[in-house]
Amino acid sequence: MNNYKKTEHLRYDKRAQSLLAAGNTAFGTEPPLGSLAISPIYRAPYTYYEQCIRRYISQDHDVLELGAGTGLHTYALTQTGARVVASDISSHSLEVISRRIKGVTTRVADMESLPFEDNSFDVVTCAGSLSYGDPDSVDAEVRRVLRPGGILICVDSLNHNPIYRFNRWFHYLRGGRTKSTLIRMPTMERIQSISRGFKSAEVRFYGAVSYLMPILARIIGQSHAAKVSDAVDRLVHVRRSAFKFVLVARGRL
Repeated sequence: MNNYKKTEHLRYDKRAQSLLAAGNTAFGTEPPLGSLAISPIYRAPYTYYEQCIRRYISQDHDVLELGAGTGLHTYALTQTGARVVASDISSHSLEVISRRIKGVTTRVADMESLPFEDNSFDVVTCAGSLSYGDPDSVDAEVRRVLRPGGILICVDSLNHNPIYRFNRWFHYLRGGRTKSTLIRMPTMERIQSISRGFKSAEVRFYGAVSYLMPILARIIGQSHAAKVSDAVDRLVHVRRSAFKFVLVARGRL
């Protein structure tokens, strides 16, 4: 395991261990999961991600989630009735998932070298995890484990807007992330790369002015600020200036 993986591994293990140590008080009886756990001003891409999950995943499917973490976005997958495998490099994070969510299988896995046979899954999903592995290796592994005709559904950050790039570098300098995740943050070129080998790919972009939302939310409230953000995205047909994107690549060749 190289240094950046060790750093991320330790970071997420530590976070998960804190949750496990807190016991039931950390989870509650109905913990907020998925889009409901995201602030309304940033929620739109995650809401659409969940819509895609409900649209394309059925109870007959075998589904693999990459970089599942502590299961923030795993619950939506289990609600489809599909056979879900949540994978992550952190065993402690997967232990949180097992305590948090029923009906999901967990598996420690490096997304650059997945411990699954070829053509094992109908759908692969990931939420914010594409920057945690070598792009070429991850993209190849996604295509390898998907069955012919399989689907990739992911939501992630885009790395073109200079304001968002500056903010990520600021967090890196403060020790909030590793340099490798900055270098590997998805771009338009990465979206095209990971979509290769599929019959079709649909991409939606969100958050051209997300950086203004915390200020606007204080003035007009979060729900109204979220509506303003969504309206701006529709008006300007946001692409490279977006904060987030949702990709659905269908029909693995």
